Amino acid sequence: MSIRLRLGTRASALARWQADWVAARLAEQGVEVELVLIATQGDAEQRDPIGNLGSPGVFTKEIQRALLENRVDLAVHSLKDLPTEPIKGLCLAAVPPRETTADVLISHDGRRFDGLPPGATIGTGSLRRRAQLLHLRPDLKMAGIRGNVDTRLEKLARGDFDAIVLAEAGLKRLGLSSRITEILPGDKVLPAVGQGALGIETRADDDRTRTALAALNDPVTHAAVLAERTLLADLAGGCLAPIAAWARPTDAQTLALDAAVLSQDGRQRLFLSQQGPLTSAQTLGSTVAAALLAQGAADLIAAARVTG
Repeated sequence: MSIRLRLGTRASALARWQADWVAARLAEQGVEVELVLIATQGDAEQRDPIGNLGSPGVFTKEIQRALLENRVDLAVHSLKDLPTEPIKGLCLAAVPPRETTADVLISHDGRRFDGLPPGATIGTGSLRRRAQLLHLRPDLKMAGIRGNVDTRLEKLARGDFDAIVLAEAGLKRLGLSSRITEILPGDKVLPAVGQGALGIETRADDDRTRTALAALNDPVTHAAVLAERTLLADLAGGCLAPIAAWARPTDAQTLALDAAVLSQDGRQRLFLSQQGPLTSAQTLGSTVAAALLAQGAADLIAAARVTG
């Protein structure tokens, strides 16, 4: 029997790409999908830094409310935007195969990161990126930037910044890979928790939708982001803290997790890398989080909240 599902999504070009991708995969199973565009707080308030908008979930709360009120049947999120605190009545039903997790530099004049002049200004709205870049080059200046990908590229083109840093996954999905100046090395600039992955959320009691989404779930990607999100939850960091993590399979049975917590100015960096069974992703995330807390991670996270 054919079914029709309502998919809630933000209206940005990247969010629409993600929603269209999910809708196309569902259509291959004979599922008809109606897109429902939903404005979020993060979309409406573009002037202030994300950290000034209050609690986590500025890009997800309105869509989750629509799910709970049965106005949509599923929601597609950039997983790095989805808070780790569970919402009663909702569940993460599927995590499709992950895109690249890398951050990239796009410079005004084609210079790579190491070639930027002292005092060059980099546009980024992420405390995580800011701290890691300052750890590598404390001589650089970091400036906040908001807006969708096109808006940020326009601000760079008009000379507001010497360079900006974005997620490679978003540029690839929008067909903008040619704009990339340099892919930043993953061992020096770790991604955000969930970066490059999509999260498809549904009501926990909606068996029909969850069954339709089962074919879109990639178990390896799901395990990797579960390790990362467990780490973030145990650190009580939220998506805006200077916390970075990257989990990936090393073979069919093993998951590796690299994680870092930094001071806002980048001077202090706590780092840990550990491996564990793919089937014990949550345990791996909790173990790495506990080790970072033992090194003093809580103090760095608390300081970032005060001064961020």
